[in-house]
Amino acid sequence: MSKIHRGVERRFTPWKNGGGETAEIICVPANAGFDDFDWRISTAKVSRSGPFSRFPGVERVLTVIEDGAMLLRFDDGITIEAHPHSGPHRFSGDVACEAELTGDELLDLNLMVRAPFEGAVHQAGDTLETENREAAYLFALDDLPAHGLATHDLMELPLNGELVVPAGALVLTIKRGA
Repeated sequence: MSKIHRGVERRFTPWKNGGGETAEIICVPANAGFDDFDWRISTAKVSRSGPFSRFPGVERVLTVIEDGAMLLRFDDGITIEAHPHSGPHRFSGDVACEAELTGDELLDLNLMVRAPFEGAVHQAGDTLETENREAAYLFALDDLPAHGLATHDLMELPLNGELVVPAGALVLTIKRGA
């Protein structure tokens, strides 16, 4: 039986800058701090515009999963428009980022991975191999009764074959880089 991390059991804590709240779902290794995790999965409520925390040496993948939209403006000149239908957005935690809410507050899903690991977020309909991965997780965007999941539950997946991401879900994968 795969381990399920229930969304209803998550506890949100305020950001240092007061612009939102975060709820950690998984941190590997367990109890690692922000400077020494291998990977971290969390959700965040973004309630106002402001800076994102920098995470030097960390690759980030952010997916807006509910409600509003925001523009992410990076010091290197890149701008990303993130909203519930824009899919996952990959960016470096090395570069300073300012978020501007362009609608209501929102909820996003964050995958943060430190080298030598690489992370990816796959959308409904994508086909992927889970073999040769360090970890794979199914995140329910909607209730998924066939999987025993409610909205925002996260289930650890077996690492033994091919998977098609079901409708109403995302799959997060972590592998060791080259």
